[in-house]
Amino acid sequence: MGSLILLSEAAQAAETATQEAGLVSIDAWIVIATICNLFLQMFLIKKFLFKRVQVILDKRRELAEEDLRKARVSRDEAERLRTEYESNMEQAREKATQIIDLAQKNATQKSDEIIREASQEAVAMKARAEADIALERRKAVNEVKNEIGSMAMEIAGKVIEREVSEQDHAKLIDEFIEQVGT
Repeated sequence: MGSLILLSEAAQAAETATQEAGLVSIDAWIVIATICNLFLQMFLIKKFLFKRVQVILDKRRELAEEDLRKARVSRDEAERLRTEYESNMEQAREKATQIIDLAQKNATQKSDEIIREASQEAVAMKARAEADIALERRKAVNEVKNEIGSMAMEIAGKVIEREVSEQDHAKLIDEFIEQVGT
C-alpha cells in the first residue's frame, strides 16, 4: 500500500513537473521514487511469492524424484524376477531332461531284462523238452525191448517147446536186444 501511495504521489509530481517544465524533462525525485518502488516490489515479491513458489517447486521435485526412485525399484524388482524366472525355467528344463533320460534308461533296462528272462525261459523250456523227449525215447525203447523180448520168448518157446525159467528168459531177452541194438 505504501508503494501505491508513493506511486500516486510520483505520478502527480511527474504531471506537475511536465506541465511546468515542458514536454520532456527528467525529475530526479521521480527517478529515485521509481527505483525505490522497484526495489520495494522486488523485496515484497521475493519475501512473499518466491518462497511459496520455491516450496511448491521443491515439493514437485521431491515427487518427481520419488516417482523416479519407485520406477527404478520397480525396474530392479522386475529384472530380479525375470532373472529368477529364467533361472527356474532353466532348472525345470534340466530336471525334465534328467527325468526323460532316467525314464529312457529304465525302459532300456526293463526291456533288456525282459528279453534276458524270455531267453532264459526259452532255454529252460528247450532243456525240459529235450529231457522229456529223451525220457520218452527211453520209455519207448524199453517198451519195444520188453515187447520184442516177449515176442522172442513166445517164438522161442514155441520153437523149443519147453518151459524157460525167469533167469533164462531175462538172459535170452538181453542177448536178443544186444543183437537187435547192433
